[in-house]
Amino acid sequence: MKKLLLPSKLIALFIILLSMNACAQESTETPTVTGQVTPSIVLSDDIIEKFQSNTRLAIQHVAQSPVDALYQVTTDRGIFYLSKDGQFFINAVIFNLDKGMLNETDVAMNSVRLAQVAKIRNSGIVYKASNEKYIVDVFTDTTCGYCRKLHREMQDYLDAGISIRYLAYPREGLAGNVAQQMQSIWCATDQQAAMDQAKGGDNVSSASCDNEVAAHYNAGRAIGVTGTPNMVLSDGSLIGGYQPAAALLTVLKQRLGS
Repeated sequence: MKKLLLPSKLIALFIILLSMNACAQESTETPTVTGQVTPSIVLSDDIIEKFQSNTRLAIQHVAQSPVDALYQVTTDRGIFYLSKDGQFFINAVIFNLDKGMLNETDVAMNSVRLAQVAKIRNSGIVYKASNEKYIVDVFTDTTCGYCRKLHREMQDYLDAGISIRYLAYPREGLAGNVAQQMQSIWCATDQQAAMDQAKGGDNVSSASCDNEVAAHYNAGRAIGVTGTPNMVLSDGSLIGGYQPAAALLTVLKQRLGS
């Protein structure tokens, strides 16, 4: 029996049609992605100009993708792919069939997430477990229902040895009331008390100062956060949505070890 060989272009098209990159979002903002560690490829000025003018994405790093015919392009809105002649822009997720459907795109995003969080974690609001085994960075909004549910259960996370570090992600953007409230929280003398008030539905005293709320928001957008809560683990992996403490602890043990 003759084997059916599929052309590489057909395989690439198959990947494109089946997959979508969850990190791609329409945006006019340009947060920065730094800290890439994969070997860099230099594109010609013509290809860079064509890519950025057509996609409105700022290129931060270019590397060889797992598919020979494609470059992996890290941008201010996540990872995309580009044909080596600069003609085709691909918004896709690459799965490795030889590695049990390993999501190569998500693996590549881990270093992007870690680099983004590293820039802002010192300005996070930390609820620290006395027997800390893990610390999880949580992009949060003070008005979302599941964010408030997570906060009501904070003691469960702390008792499980999971410290929570809040990073600001006002879902309605930086010009809305939530962003103003979160800026007041980050400028409060007692940030935890102000966060507790806001998550409980109470008003927070208005305050202003130099704060990192905008930096948090832009970092979230750069790594594909579109809703809250979103959790970034210490290996760079992302958990979208609420996880009760027991379920999160199980995931942490599986991914990071006990």
